[in-house]
Amino acid sequence: MNNTTLQIKFRQRLNKIASNDFDNIECWQIVEAFNKAQLEWCRRQLHGNNMYKEGDEMSKKRIDDLQPLIVDLGLEFINFKNYIETVPNWFPENYLEYKRITTEAITDCCPLVKIIDGEENIAPPDERPEYIPVEREAGRSMTVYLAEEANVDLYMRDPLKRPDFEWGETYCTMQGDRVRIYKKDFEIVNPILTYYRHPRYIEIAGCVDPYTLVESAVDVECEFKDDVTELILDEAVSIIAGDIDNVNQYIRGSASAEKNN
Repeated sequence: MNNTTLQIKFRQRLNKIASNDFDNIECWQIVEAFNKAQLEWCRRQLHGNNMYKEGDEMSKKRIDDLQPLIVDLGLEFINFKNYIETVPNWFPENYLEYKRITTEAITDCCPLVKIIDGEENIAPPDERPEYIPVEREAGRSMTVYLAEEANVDLYMRDPLKRPDFEWGETYCTMQGDRVRIYKKDFEIVNPILTYYRHPRYIEIAGCVDPYTLVESAVDVECEFKDDVTELILDEAVSIIAGDIDNVNQYIRGSASAEKNN
């Protein structure tokens, strides 16, 4: 949905709440309300705080809706005796929610091996093969569980929970902007953090932010599909309305739209 359509729909829905009360609404108010609404919508979908009580992977629709926000980030780390730890100041600024960590491991008897992956070719269809062979070094794939920092010592002593190369399992902790992946008699290679990033904030060209006095030079449109944008619009209108009596009307409308979506 482009920003012109978004503004028209926004004003139409406001006028349904109270005609003429919002005739003088400015573009920066629309931008601020929409950006706040889309962030709240994302958090609800991730945490299952929606009418279906579904988290990020509990239905195909949730997966599809949140797919644009998934990012894979290779971790730079420092090696310690029992764990690896990410380097200082590595944490991504657009981080919103943790999804998973994947990694590989090696030992003296099971070192890195060379494998060939298929990589998509962006050449024209009549000129490209099915895949481009890419050679890389890989270790054994490990399942990484997220654990609490307070339980680390307990896990390291427990033979059923401590890192185990043979079983292909280990665990990690996150504290602030620090990630640790634990090991025992093996080394960690190729760790990747998969996370949900913040949704891209919309901007309207020519709109002046009253807080920074910076004028937006270009239009930045909502990155979600139109059906999701409609739901976010309902919530943004409720934020602007402010009046609880009127907001209840839009909460019911938003729930109905989500149910039909």
